[in-house]
Amino acid sequence: MNRIISTNEGPIVEAGVVLTPETVPLRTGPPTREELLVYYPAKFTWEQLKVFVTSGDLGLLKRDRSLHKRYGEWAVDIVEEYGSVVNYLTSYRLQWGKPDTRALLRSALDVEYEGPSIAADTQPQGPEVPQGLPYDAPAYFTAKAPPEYISIIQNDWPYSIPADVEHTLIWTRLPIFHPDLIHESVTARVEQDGLWGFTGLVGPPPDLSLLPTYLPALAEWGITMDRLIRSERGSEEQEEAVRRAGQEVQKFVRNRWDETKWETAWFVNPPRLQSVRGLAHVHVFAKQKDVANPNVDV
Repeated sequence: MNRIISTNEGPIVEAGVVLTPETVPLRTGPPTREELLVYYPAKFTWEQLKVFVTSGDLGLLKRDRSLHKRYGEWAVDIVEEYGSVVNYLTSYRLQWGKPDTRALLRSALDVEYEGPSIAADTQPQGPEVPQGLPYDAPAYFTAKAPPEYISIIQNDWPYSIPADVEHTLIWTRLPIFHPDLIHESVTARVEQDGLWGFTGLVGPPPDLSLLPTYLPALAEWGITMDRLIRSERGSEEQEEAVRRAGQEVQKFVRNRWDETKWETAWFVNPPRLQSVRGLAHVHVFAKQKDVANPNVDV
């Protein structure tokens, strides 16, 4: 289970340890969990996140502005050393088909891995040229994609989510947007809006009518209802085609995050919102349930 966190607008206490700016130094590079708690507290609730995911505009999902500035500064050095963030990911950060040993942030699903982690100040040993896909690689990402084409890590630069919600990235060398999955009638829509879904929901689906009441949480980004970028709802056939376009991701997420134990909201950003283009990935917000009373609504 996730560790207990208590703030009450006072000192942050986690697992009996008081976290303050005096006890948690502010570093550079990817943040530690303690830094996130002290310096970048969540701006969004779990219910807000779910409504933002289903809003049709995935641009509502934001990283803390100060943390985003820190990310930008880090990325400058990474690009200088590796040539691009994609090169850094493919040649160093992502360990295809293997457990993630390079993370500062850990998932509750990683407890079975007991190998060593690379120290926070360990530096990559220079760029390598990523190799292309073999001739017999699958044409696109599926729920049964071979593990050597996948790397699952915690987001080193998570969005502004509650402390008991994990932000996982499913990186894949295989395309997620593919003509065999996306019917031509909804291609333009998926390219603008992306894909999203939920697993293990506790209670009814997110209530989109609450969106206007949640937008004040995005005030510092200047987000208002009239500035949303999203498609009009299509016909039932088109809506079903959009669901089918994301069905392989939905199956993958459902297989990894046991629905009796986890509630998830997942999404694949459209090209206009992808900070790392050229390498497909899925975002997953995952929250552990009270397993004694899961109330799974699927």
